[in-house]
Amino acid sequence: MIYFDRIEVVNILEYDKVHDTVKRFTAEYDRPLIFEKVHHELNQFCSSHTLQEVYVTQFDQIDEQLKMALQKDLNSLAPGLKVMGVRVTKPKIPNDIKQNYESMEAEKTKYLIEEQRQKVVEKEAETKRKLAITEAQKVASVSKIRTDAMVLEKESLKKISSIEDETHLLRRKAEADATFYEAQKTAEANQMRFTKEYLEYVKYQALTNNTKLYFGPNIPHYFNAIVSSADTVN
Repeated sequence: MIYFDRIEVVNILEYDKVHDTVKRFTAEYDRPLIFEKVHHELNQFCSSHTLQEVYVTQFDQIDEQLKMALQKDLNSLAPGLKVMGVRVTKPKIPNDIKQNYESMEAEKTKYLIEEQRQKVVEKEAETKRKLAITEAQKVASVSKIRTDAMVLEKESLKKISSIEDETHLLRRKAEADATFYEAQKTAEANQMRFTKEYLEYVKYQALTNNTKLYFGPNIPHYFNAIVSSADTVN
């Protein structure tokens, strides 16, 4: 058994329906039409719901459910009478059951607090994880930029070295070509110079270089002696 200490029902009767309503139900029209029906409608609600629903989970719905049930009958019995609001106080239940519900509510409150704490912890962990990911991505990006810069530097040095090597080879090739050309031209020039006439010229040039000049009164006698000696050798 549960007890409701107080049930308030606020109603209003439309002006043009006052005469008919009072004529049919007297000036105390709201007692048979509303207040005497409250017990029945509330009993109906409680009988179709568990104690857990009435006392805890659906208690906040009793006011609206009772208002709708009362108005439904009034629409046919007294169309001008409107239920404006219903307020039902928290029911009284046996102490042992109340203590159980209070314990349940306390546990529920603890659970909700713990659940909220877990959500806060998870949120903080998620935030830290995202920050760690962001920092790791930042470090990775910086590392990649540095690596790319080093690769570009190495490639640039490689290209410079390749260009220098190519330039050096071209220079050496040009020098070799020049030396070969000079030797070739020298050989061609010598081939053109070493003719019969040129050799005769060189011969006489050599004889000319070995010619001695003598001066004095005994030159004819000296030359005759040389010629006689030359004939003897021959």
